[in-house]
Amino acid sequence: MASNPEATVSEFFKAFNERDMETVLGLYEPEAVLVADPGQMASGTDALRSALERFFSMKPTLKIGKQRVVVASSLALSLANWTLTGTLPNGQPMEMSGTTSDVLRRQNDGRWLFAIDNPWGREIID
Repeated sequence: MASNPEATVSEFFKAFNERDMETVLGLYEPEAVLVADPGQMASGTDALRSALERFFSMKPTLKIGKQRVVVASSLALSLANWTLTGTLPNGQPMEMSGTTSDVLRRQNDGRWLFAIDNPWGREIID
């Protein structure tokens, strides 16, 4: 159980790299929103699963860089640099990077879960 936002983010990166769908999904609130691509939102477990399956199909490796977390009571803003490498469906290697801007919320049981997962950061407004 992740007892702080940094631990939740770390657990996400680990589970994502292991392509452990159930653990990744368990780090989101039931009605969480994932910005799957700029302009494309996924909300709820089924939509999150579908969006994450597209990433997992690339056999990705996700690395975290610098991270900062700001906590205000039961909310946290996590900003982290990331790099993702993988393989496109045509077999070509790919690499992308960005900065997340994620909102996590402390649950009644003390866990911190993603309420908003925006891996594209400010790019969603460009």
